[in-house]
Amino acid sequence: MIIQSIVDIASICARRGIKEAILSPGSRCAPISLAFVRHPEIHCRVIPDERSAAFVALGMAQQLEKPVVLVCTSGSAALNYAPAVAEAFFQQIPLLLLTADRPPEWIDQWDGQTIRQQDLYGQHIKESYTFPDLALHYDKEWHAHRMINEAINLSMDFPKGPVHVNIPIREPFYPALGEVMDFDKELKLFSPIKAQKRLTSDEEGKLKNALKSFNRVMILPGHQRPSDSIQGHLAKLSEKQSAVVIGEAIGNHSPHQTIRHHDLILNSYSDTTPFLPDLVISFGKSILSKGLKNWLRASHISHWHVQEAVKVPDTYQHLEKIIPMPPVNFLEFLNEQLGEVNHDFYDAWWKAEETVREKLPGVMEQSGFGEMKAVFQLMRVLPSPSKLHLANSMPVRYVSYLGQVPEGVEIVANRGTSGIDGSNSTAVGCVFTTKEPVTLLTGDMAFFYDRNAFWHQYNLPNLRIVVLNNHAGGIFRMIEGPSQLPELEEYFETRQLLSAGHLAGEFGFEYHRVTKEEELSELLPNFYRKSIRAKVLEVVSTSKNNTEIFKQVKEGIRSFLIQS
Repeated sequence: MIIQSIVDIASICARRGIKEAILSPGSRCAPISLAFVRHPEIHCRVIPDERSAAFVALGMAQQLEKPVVLVCTSGSAALNYAPAVAEAFFQQIPLLLLTADRPPEWIDQWDGQTIRQQDLYGQHIKESYTFPDLALHYDKEWHAHRMINEAINLSMDFPKGPVHVNIPIREPFYPALGEVMDFDKELKLFSPIKAQKRLTSDEEGKLKNALKSFNRVMILPGHQRPSDSIQGHLAKLSEKQSAVVIGEAIGNHSPHQTIRHHDLILNSYSDTTPFLPDLVISFGKSILSKGLKNWLRASHISHWHVQEAVKVPDTYQHLEKIIPMPPVNFLEFLNEQLGEVNHDFYDAWWKAEETVREKLPGVMEQSGFGEMKAVFQLMRVLPSPSKLHLANSMPVRYVSYLGQVPEGVEIVANRGTSGIDGSNSTAVGCVFTTKEPVTLLTGDMAFFYDRNAFWHQYNLPNLRIVVLNNHAGGIFRMIEGPSQLPELEEYFETRQLLSAGHLAGEFGFEYHRVTKEEELSELLPNFYRKSIRAKVLEVVSTSKNNTEIFKQVKEGIRSFLIQS
């Protein structure tokens, strides 16, 4: 039997511009799935593993910047969405989760595939709705339509994020032979007008006066997608020497006008006073560098944060002003108001940055072969334009330390919760949205943890996977606490003997394995040649050796900076 109110969900989504849905097979969700599958304007893909499916949808929504629909059946299937829901919540990515459920009277009655699905995602969801049970009355139909409109609006309202609609469904689940779904029914749609706040003349005056108190201004963008307009304003501020701009890799800013090697710089000096700002202006989401965060927390600074809402994390424990407007508008104002910053402050940062940029290639050439050198070599051959997905733990840190990302390469990283789960699936979702090359740089733990990302029927010809396999969780050797413990190898590193070659063979991917620098140098020039299959490059090394190389590189840069 066709349930028209569920058919209307797909129609409202399509008319509101949502064109992508990720489905996981199930019986109770059949009416929802069929409504989306049969809608002529919606593209559906099937990902069997719900945990992977949710990260695939997240990877698509990251790129599309609009909601992607998720559909699953009742019970534990919906629970498996939770890791990606939390990541989407903190990364501010819009998702529309449609979970099928048992009718309310059958909850807690030992019925199959039945759990308590209302408010299932707790505080990691923007809103959770319960769909009207049987929308046969006019008011219930009105309520159902209103709910879906509200859910879409809320997912897109700043800060964007996941919204959950739990849908109780009674049998029969399947339409009778010959039943037709009505996608042309007249439906009420409502959406907000997007208005951007600008400073009033009074607010401008107050901020102008406040800025006069500072002459060591640092701009610290957080995690975000590339923006030409933001990049243009930051370039002007840096070129005019009006501010020192920190350009973390996950912030996606041009390397030319930004300080990319702040970690190596701050780690090299016992006295970091010359680098200390008196005002930090931030926007975007989190930053990666723990050292930079701790350094700013321990300093006497003022901190202003710019975003479109007034609920702001006090990341550096010095928050003084919240400026609720789009960052691009405030950066335009800053360019009009700021003159040159203190010369000693600006010169200290850029002298150190230029020293690192000059000396780092030589230090890397002299280093032994391991993960860090492999990443350094990979950065030299990345095509542009392309996407670079960085798994958490060491891959994202290697790229951040090296600061060698070519112009035109977008960095993608799941830094909302910073977990290793879902890295493969997020990259697969990105592949579904672009014809550009997509590189996944991942560690062995993250790669094998999310192997079901590839368990589906879709080809991934533009995907390139680089697996740094040290047969352990190598980051724990680089953290001072666990690295000193006798339990390190057994209880922290998670020793494993897996090879990516078996997974590549199982899914039909082209596979290459390297253990030496010359092998990598020979392979990389052809790695990005077009193919009909995804390619996997496994770099095999040891955790102990990687730790020593990482220390040697930092010490080598430190010696050059101190000498300069």
